[in-house]
Amino acid sequence: MPGTVYFVGAGPGDPELLTLKGRDLIAQAGAILYAGSLVNEAATRFAPAHCEVADSKGMTLEEMAAWLIERAARHAVVVRLQTGDPSLYGALIELVQPLDAAGVPLRVVPGVTSAMASAAAAVESFTLPELTQTVILTRVEGRTPMPEGEALEDLARHHCTLCIYLSITLLHKVEAALRAAGWREDAPMLVVHKASWPGEELLIRGTLADIKARCRAAGVVSQSMIIASPTLGARQWPQLTRSKLYDPSFTHKFRRATAPANPSSSELPDDASSPHRD
Repeated sequence: MPGTVYFVGAGPGDPELLTLKGRDLIAQAGAILYAGSLVNEAATRFAPAHCEVADSKGMTLEEMAAWLIERAARHAVVVRLQTGDPSLYGALIELVQPLDAAGVPLRVVPGVTSAMASAAAAVESFTLPELTQTVILTRVEGRTPMPEGEALEDLARHHCTLCIYLSITLLHKVEAALRAAGWREDAPMLVVHKASWPGEELLIRGTLADIKARCRAAGVVSQSMIIASPTLGARQWPQLTRSKLYDPSFTHKFRRATAPANPSSSELPDDASSPHRD
């Protein structure tokens, strides 16, 4: 019987953000194929001394699949170590299909995606009551075309939180799409380069008007998350809409209200309510 291939999410970069399950599988692996162009090599240091470790950055999809199938014939545990979470921009299904055809059992272990690590690094929340409750994970069109209806301009018209992957070299297209969707020039923007990578993480804050120039000045041209959101900077706002779950005037299953409803609790400061559209 062949061994099992585990597609393990390596997380955003910091090896300590591997899940415990992912780390334990690496420690048991007879062979590991990691995406060296994006995965921090430090994540492979949990592997045993006898483990065969290979970098896939110079391989084609066919070569990667053949490598995994061949190693699964010799080892009980084979790990394909992918950046972030395997289900998001990870070529997961393209690799799963040849393994299925070869009869190789497989499992997927989720990981922390860079959008979450970027928000954590900047101490930002993607959602705030009565401001936005929606997060869109997307990318701008480059060599890979976007499906109909998924152009960034169309998605940006929702004026919710946008986490834009794989697009830092196309930041001019991001800016054009947001402007076309009605976002104002002073709308806050956040770019996080190598979120969570020890000693390499860089946060760049700006606005729609100047974020490209700020990134250029910082020399950021790869591995960056772009975030546009009406919630950015809320940490400094003098007033927020409170979550009903924790509001003393709100009764729910586990707690009775202890204060009268405050009609002003849903108000936002003028400078925080709508700086993102014309």
